[in-house]
Amino acid sequence: MSNSQNLQHHPLNNYFERLAADTRLFSSHIALFAALYYFSNDTNPCLPFQVSRPKLMRFSRIKSIATYHKNISDLTRYGYIEYNPSWHPLKGTCVRLIIEDNQNS
Repeated sequence: MSNSQNLQHHPLNNYFERLAADTRLFSSHIALFAALYYFSNDTNPCLPFQVSRPKLMRFSRIKSIATYHKNISDLTRYGYIEYNPSWHPLKGTCVRLIIEDNQNS
């Protein structure tokens, strides 16, 4: 089976299609979600994980803190993530991706 066939049958396929079809999202939202996914748990991306704002901004190439906060708020409000900020300098923000494999967009 080729890589493109593997991607078509990936368990997150419907979820990414939902992201792509959501007209409320801009490229910065998608980039931020990609960063969140990258820093999530490898074996189970639905588990909560900790990550810092600077890492997410660097990975998603978001330069403005205001844009970052708006996009994180939007992803939370639209039901893509759960977000619990941490004000501790060494502890990262806690995030959980809300991925339901029975989503039909």
